[in-house]
Amino acid sequence: MATFDNRITRTLGIETPIIQAPMGWIARAQLASAVSNAGGLGIIETSSGELDAIRNEIAKMADLTDKPFGVNVAQAFVRDPDIVQFVIDQGVKFVTTSAGDPTRYTEQLKSAGLTVYHVVPTLRGAMKAVDAGVDGLIVEGGEGGGFKNPDPVASMVLLPLVRSKVEVPIVAAGGMLDGRTMAAAFALGAEAIQMGTRMVSAEESPVHENWKKSIVEGGETETVFLNQRHSPALRALKTERSSKLQFAEHNVFGDFGNARDLYFGGDMEAAIALTGQVMGRIDEVRPVADVITECAEEFFAVVGEMADRYLAG
Repeated sequence: MATFDNRITRTLGIETPIIQAPMGWIARAQLASAVSNAGGLGIIETSSGELDAIRNEIAKMADLTDKPFGVNVAQAFVRDPDIVQFVIDQGVKFVTTSAGDPTRYTEQLKSAGLTVYHVVPTLRGAMKAVDAGVDGLIVEGGEGGGFKNPDPVASMVLLPLVRSKVEVPIVAAGGMLDGRTMAAAFALGAEAIQMGTRMVSAEESPVHENWKKSIVEGGETETVFLNQRHSPALRALKTERSSKLQFAEHNVFGDFGNARDLYFGGDMEAAIALTGQVMGRIDEVRPVADVITECAEEFFAVVGEMADRYLAG
């Protein structure tokens, strides 16, 4: 089988340029190690703010995988002033920063020898991050689940726009699921993709089966975009709770609810279930290794098929 070889696979030391999104409470050792062991890059979250637990999760990774992994610093949700030193002390080499100003931590992280990618939802954000000295960008389309820019831009527009203005490597996020979407993202200028909703619904994901079932059974129109008049905006699964908040004038972040009761207790009305539109294309719970292997195989098949069809002769 063909193999990947680009700036991201070489820099991060991974076989397949697929990165797992840093979902709060979910992106911990159980899921992240499965992604890394399958050839992608697992990420440990910090958006839960539970740094003692996260330290333990990072320690677990040493027992679960000998492959590379990274840590995300979600700036809006981690109030610890020593978060950078915390990350450095864990010995990780790759960090993604998000939900905040890229100038805040980039220099300090890079001075310690870490590779830094920043998550951006707009061209303006991308240019600011590049000016701050980041090594790469995670370009996140508005169709993705989770915390969003109040003025969402779809990946089909955002990816080629950012690519036309920057030289650094790009990871495409939002709507990424399989080899076909990966091939499309690469055609638009990415060198890797990030999967969120697909990983939430994976076999190794620690979330309750009720959430996985909702993703598998949900359609592409069954998410809602919340908090558009405030920040952060949110894309979430359409439930009774989230539907009531869809057109709220106030900042609904205070109505997020008890995440643990939803994530691990299975009460789908206990909190807002952050989920992307791509759930409409997910029809079963699959092991992470199958997701990554099949994505890579389909990518090369699609690229080869298009070459044969359009370049033949």
